[in-house]
Amino acid sequence: RLLERLLLPILVMPTVSAYGWAYISVLQSMKCHHSILQLKRMSDLKELLSLLEKFRDERDWGQFHDSKNLALALSIEAAELNELFLWKKESESEAVDQERLREELADVFAYAIMLAGRHGLDVSEIVKEKIVKNALKYPVEQSKGRSNKYKDLNT
Repeated sequence: RLLERLLLPILVMPTVSAYGWAYISVLQSMKCHHSILQLKRMSDLKELLSLLEKFRDERDWGQFHDSKNLALALSIEAAELNELFLWKKESESEAVDQERLREELADVFAYAIMLAGRHGLDVSEIVKEKIVKNALKYPVEQSKGRSNKYKDLNT
């Protein structure tokens, strides 16, 4: 049934991105479409990319921002984010320093947005596509309340 709900809008409205309609269908099936659809439009991400590129270009740092270095910087910033939680009990990790959390998340998002921009990827679209792929790999009926990898759901 989930597959039918995913595919029907694709077949009925061929002029719209297949993933876009599948995305909406998946969200409707997850009963959370209202809050997710409230997210800011892609123009906000384009504005962020523009601001990041302006900041970079003013400093002549574009020469360092090839794909490899952006991916490495993203990984390093993600590690710094992880460091905020390292060796903490669950209750302590929920009380993380909010300012440091904001800074590390901003760094991670900034490098991810710049890497996507370098490759002409629409961040909003690729995240929506991934939601659809994950919905197919993790059907609610098999995965709800379980942390199993998709290939281990039937065990």
